[in-house]
Amino acid sequence: MIETGSFTITNKTNGIPTLVGVPFVSIKNKILGEKYELSLGLLTPLKQKQINLKYRNKNETTNILSFPFSKDSGEITIDPIKVKKDAPLFQMTYPQFFKYLFIHGCLHLKGFEHSSTMERQEKKYLKIFS
Repeated sequence: MIETGSFTITNKTNGIPTLVGVPFVSIKNKILGEKYELSLGLLTPLKQKQINLKYRNKNETTNILSFPFSKDSGEITIDPIKVKKDAPLFQMTYPQFFKYLFIHGCLHLKGFEHSSTMERQEKKYLKIFS
């Protein structure tokens, strides 16, 4: 587990390395604010699939899930294996797509839903953190 102030990463992927170089704390602070309590869970495909089934009734893994707990706290779960598999579909490298998904998850926690407005915000933050 890595913890920095109001941000925590827990890696439950049995040895899959976490990403070095993704500015998680800076992205979180820029989108959600410094006081927002955010945890990031890196999960195996099986665990992500179980959570996806429980909360979204979808019996498959997914690259990212976002869970707001309150106005000032939430959690993002990511399946890094799915992220690595999906990255080429979005013409991105694994680190680029991981960063994009983290931004995407933070925007969901901020209250954005899938839309052209959300896409503009994603592009804005990708540019800031490129």
